[in-house]
Amino acid sequence: MHALGAVLAVLSAATFALTNATGRRGVITGTPVQGMVISMPVGLLCFLAVAFLTGALESLNRITVPAIAALSVAGVLHFVVGRYCNFRASQAAGVNLTAPVMQLNAVVTLVLAVVVLREPCTLLQIAGGALMVTGSLVTQRASQPIGENKVHNRPIFTPRAAAGFFFASLAALMYGTSPIIVRQALYGLGPLSGLAGGSIAYAAATLAVALGLLIPSLRRNVMQVTGENARWFVYSGIFVAAAQGFLYSALAVAPIMLVAPLLQLSLVFRFLFALLLNPHHELFGTIVVIGSLVSIAGACAVSINTDLILAALAMPPELGAVLRTRF
Repeated sequence: MHALGAVLAVLSAATFALTNATGRRGVITGTPVQGMVISMPVGLLCFLAVAFLTGALESLNRITVPAIAALSVAGVLHFVVGRYCNFRASQAAGVNLTAPVMQLNAVVTLVLAVVVLREPCTLLQIAGGALMVTGSLVTQRASQPIGENKVHNRPIFTPRAAAGFFFASLAALMYGTSPIIVRQALYGLGPLSGLAGGSIAYAAATLAVALGLLIPSLRRNVMQVTGENARWFVYSGIFVAAAQGFLYSALAVAPIMLVAPLLQLSLVFRFLFALLLNPHHELFGTIVVIGSLVSIAGACAVSINTDLILAALAMPPELGAVLRTRF
């Protein structure tokens, strides 16, 4: 079941990267509120359709009332607060620049997994978490470009770094907290329960967004969306629904300590999709690449079995014993 969880986590990482790229394309000229309001019901419909076709809705009767309440809270934290901050960060500074900061959600999740769920953690995994933080700090230096970043003597993209990093940090906090809630609510119920639980979380988030439209200013904002932006937000909604489906299913069959770090592979996929979809609205400098590679190295240190890493690196027995220390 852990192997299945790993595959699902990698698929989730790829589709998360794709939803970020399409969402970024939408907020270049659109707004984060438009992205949320359009992508949310699209994601809910996708979740419900897949849950119905797979028979996952039959597992709803296995989810207790307290678990439903917990999933609803996780849905609002993740899909409403986290996604809004994600869109704001992407709009301000682009996906490539803010991604390593946002990926710190894994550090939040891993700390909570140890403290709340009592999952084991080795010293090597702690070092991996420190590498991920280092990678995000290195990447932030790219917000002050070295040399020119121009096409036809005109700036391609000038990031608003402070706003981007602020909202990316908030998104990381929301994204890092929600998996702990989901894990506790769905533990032991099987992979299909992930789709049922995701439907509950999405429904709660969609209801929260619908209530938000009662505010006149938000309603006017959404009504001003263009057809082109709406198209990209719909794509984002579809891909994020797929990503969440993979994630919730992975959490239902595998430990947080395996799933969360593997999600960091989305950094690799984000570079690819950003290059394909938004080449003139992202930063691709050497510093961004180095920071992302450091973050990925940290994710590998956290996610791969400590004994396998130490054996592959032929660590001295004394050092290996230290790195195997469990907390």
